[in-house]
Amino acid sequence: MDSSLLQDIVIVGGGSAGWLTAGVLAADHGDRLRITLIESPDVAPIGVGEGTWPSMRDTLRRIGVLESDFMRDCDAAFKQGSRFDGWVDGSAADRYHHPFSLPQGFGDTDLVAHWQRHHADVPFADLVTYQTHLCEAGRAPKQAATPQFAAVANYGYHLDAGKFGTFLKAHCLEKLGVRYISDHVVGVDSSDNGDIAALRTGSHGLLPADLFIDCSGMKSLLLGGHFGVPLVAQQHVLFNDRALAVQLPYRQPDDPIASTTMSTAQRAGWIWDIGLPTRRGIGHVYSSAHCGDDEAEAALRAYIGASSGQHDIPAPRQIRFAPGYRERFWQRNCVAVGLASGFIEPLEASALALVEMAAIAISDALPFERAAMDIVARRFNADFTYRWERVIEFLKLHYVLSRRQGDFWRDHRAAASMPPRLQELLRLWRRRAPARGDFASTNEVIPAASYQYILYGMGFSGTATAHLQDDGELADRSFREAASLTARMLPALPDNRSLLAHIARHGLPSI
Repeated sequence: MDSSLLQDIVIVGGGSAGWLTAGVLAADHGDRLRITLIESPDVAPIGVGEGTWPSMRDTLRRIGVLESDFMRDCDAAFKQGSRFDGWVDGSAADRYHHPFSLPQGFGDTDLVAHWQRHHADVPFADLVTYQTHLCEAGRAPKQAATPQFAAVANYGYHLDAGKFGTFLKAHCLEKLGVRYISDHVVGVDSSDNGDIAALRTGSHGLLPADLFIDCSGMKSLLLGGHFGVPLVAQQHVLFNDRALAVQLPYRQPDDPIASTTMSTAQRAGWIWDIGLPTRRGIGHVYSSAHCGDDEAEAALRAYIGASSGQHDIPAPRQIRFAPGYRERFWQRNCVAVGLASGFIEPLEASALALVEMAAIAISDALPFERAAMDIVARRFNADFTYRWERVIEFLKLHYVLSRRQGDFWRDHRAAASMPPRLQELLRLWRRRAPARGDFASTNEVIPAASYQYILYGMGFSGTATAHLQDDGELADRSFREAASLTARMLPALPDNRSLLAHIARHGLPSI
């Protein structure tokens, strides 16, 4: 009945999305809600979402995970941002960083205007933050004595997505009381009002609930399959629709571990390179309209050979996807999280971040009665449509600023493929730098500083007219503080591999 309180939540699908959602809900509401997760024993997770944002630290802490356990069990390493090679013009010197730390003094004065007038010979990120220098030197973002989840430099993680799902599953079952069913969903029974009443399972009969969360991956069994909520296609904006992925051991056990996701532009896409303690995860994301599968694989093999000297690599696994997001994410008593809600492409690792946001937004709206669910659903749909659109604009920014030649890159620069809001912002940013006021919603996904890192890393030609107090001395003081922090941190922080080895043996201290 509409007036009844929610008591049972069923999550369909495991993997990172299902178990992370189960963990958040059980940690927050396990004392009054029964959380059940059902997953097919025959469906393996896609398992290539290997990068997170710094928000993952708060999410893991929220569900009661120890960082040391997580890092050991998920083969996790530190991620301090992304490095982009060859995205501007493809020249040998073409490289810039998008670090996770804000520019020193960001928001206090117009750093961009002062940089352009007096320090334009220095890359923007190198001048305003210490973090690019830590990344180039292979330094970790914390020390062995830094407590778990605390940071010297802001960081997220690189991880083994398959192991992450297994780790979260064990934590949910052993520590949070989540009920688990390994079975097939073979049908959906509806109530008279159009809600889902129960799932029909292969061996466990009917599985009723008050709220169903669809984490069934790209199949979107409930939201897409049962309710027929379509994808809002985005391939006309961001063309990549395929990826080839491989996992490779290091050539030497003491090879350095990068703490950035390395993104290297290609003729019709880009290659990711992610370092974990025991292996590298490498993949080529590309547009099938601009590049054949054989050519994409040849480019991937050429990259691996040039970057590591390894030529005997296994056959890559191909992943096909249709870039887009659901027209609605919450329909009646069903809400989709993860790939069931949409996918664009892995650039800037937004997939797991959106899972976190969705799980937390659902949890923060509970507990409530069914009578209030439609109100919550409308707000959730508006919030997440906004978030998906902002992610798409941010990813598109990386492509539209490139001066690379070839149909793939020229097509990305065509006005017809550019979201109208991004076109407006770019016209605005020709006159001044991105500022917090440009992103005034409480549901912002990407901070203004990240837009600055991409714009000026890509050589954006706008001339910044100061919109904050034009205090040159304050800007120079911020630049000096960034340089001073660099000088202090470089000798004080260990290299990534050394710290990860220490964590594997001894863990991290508690707060």
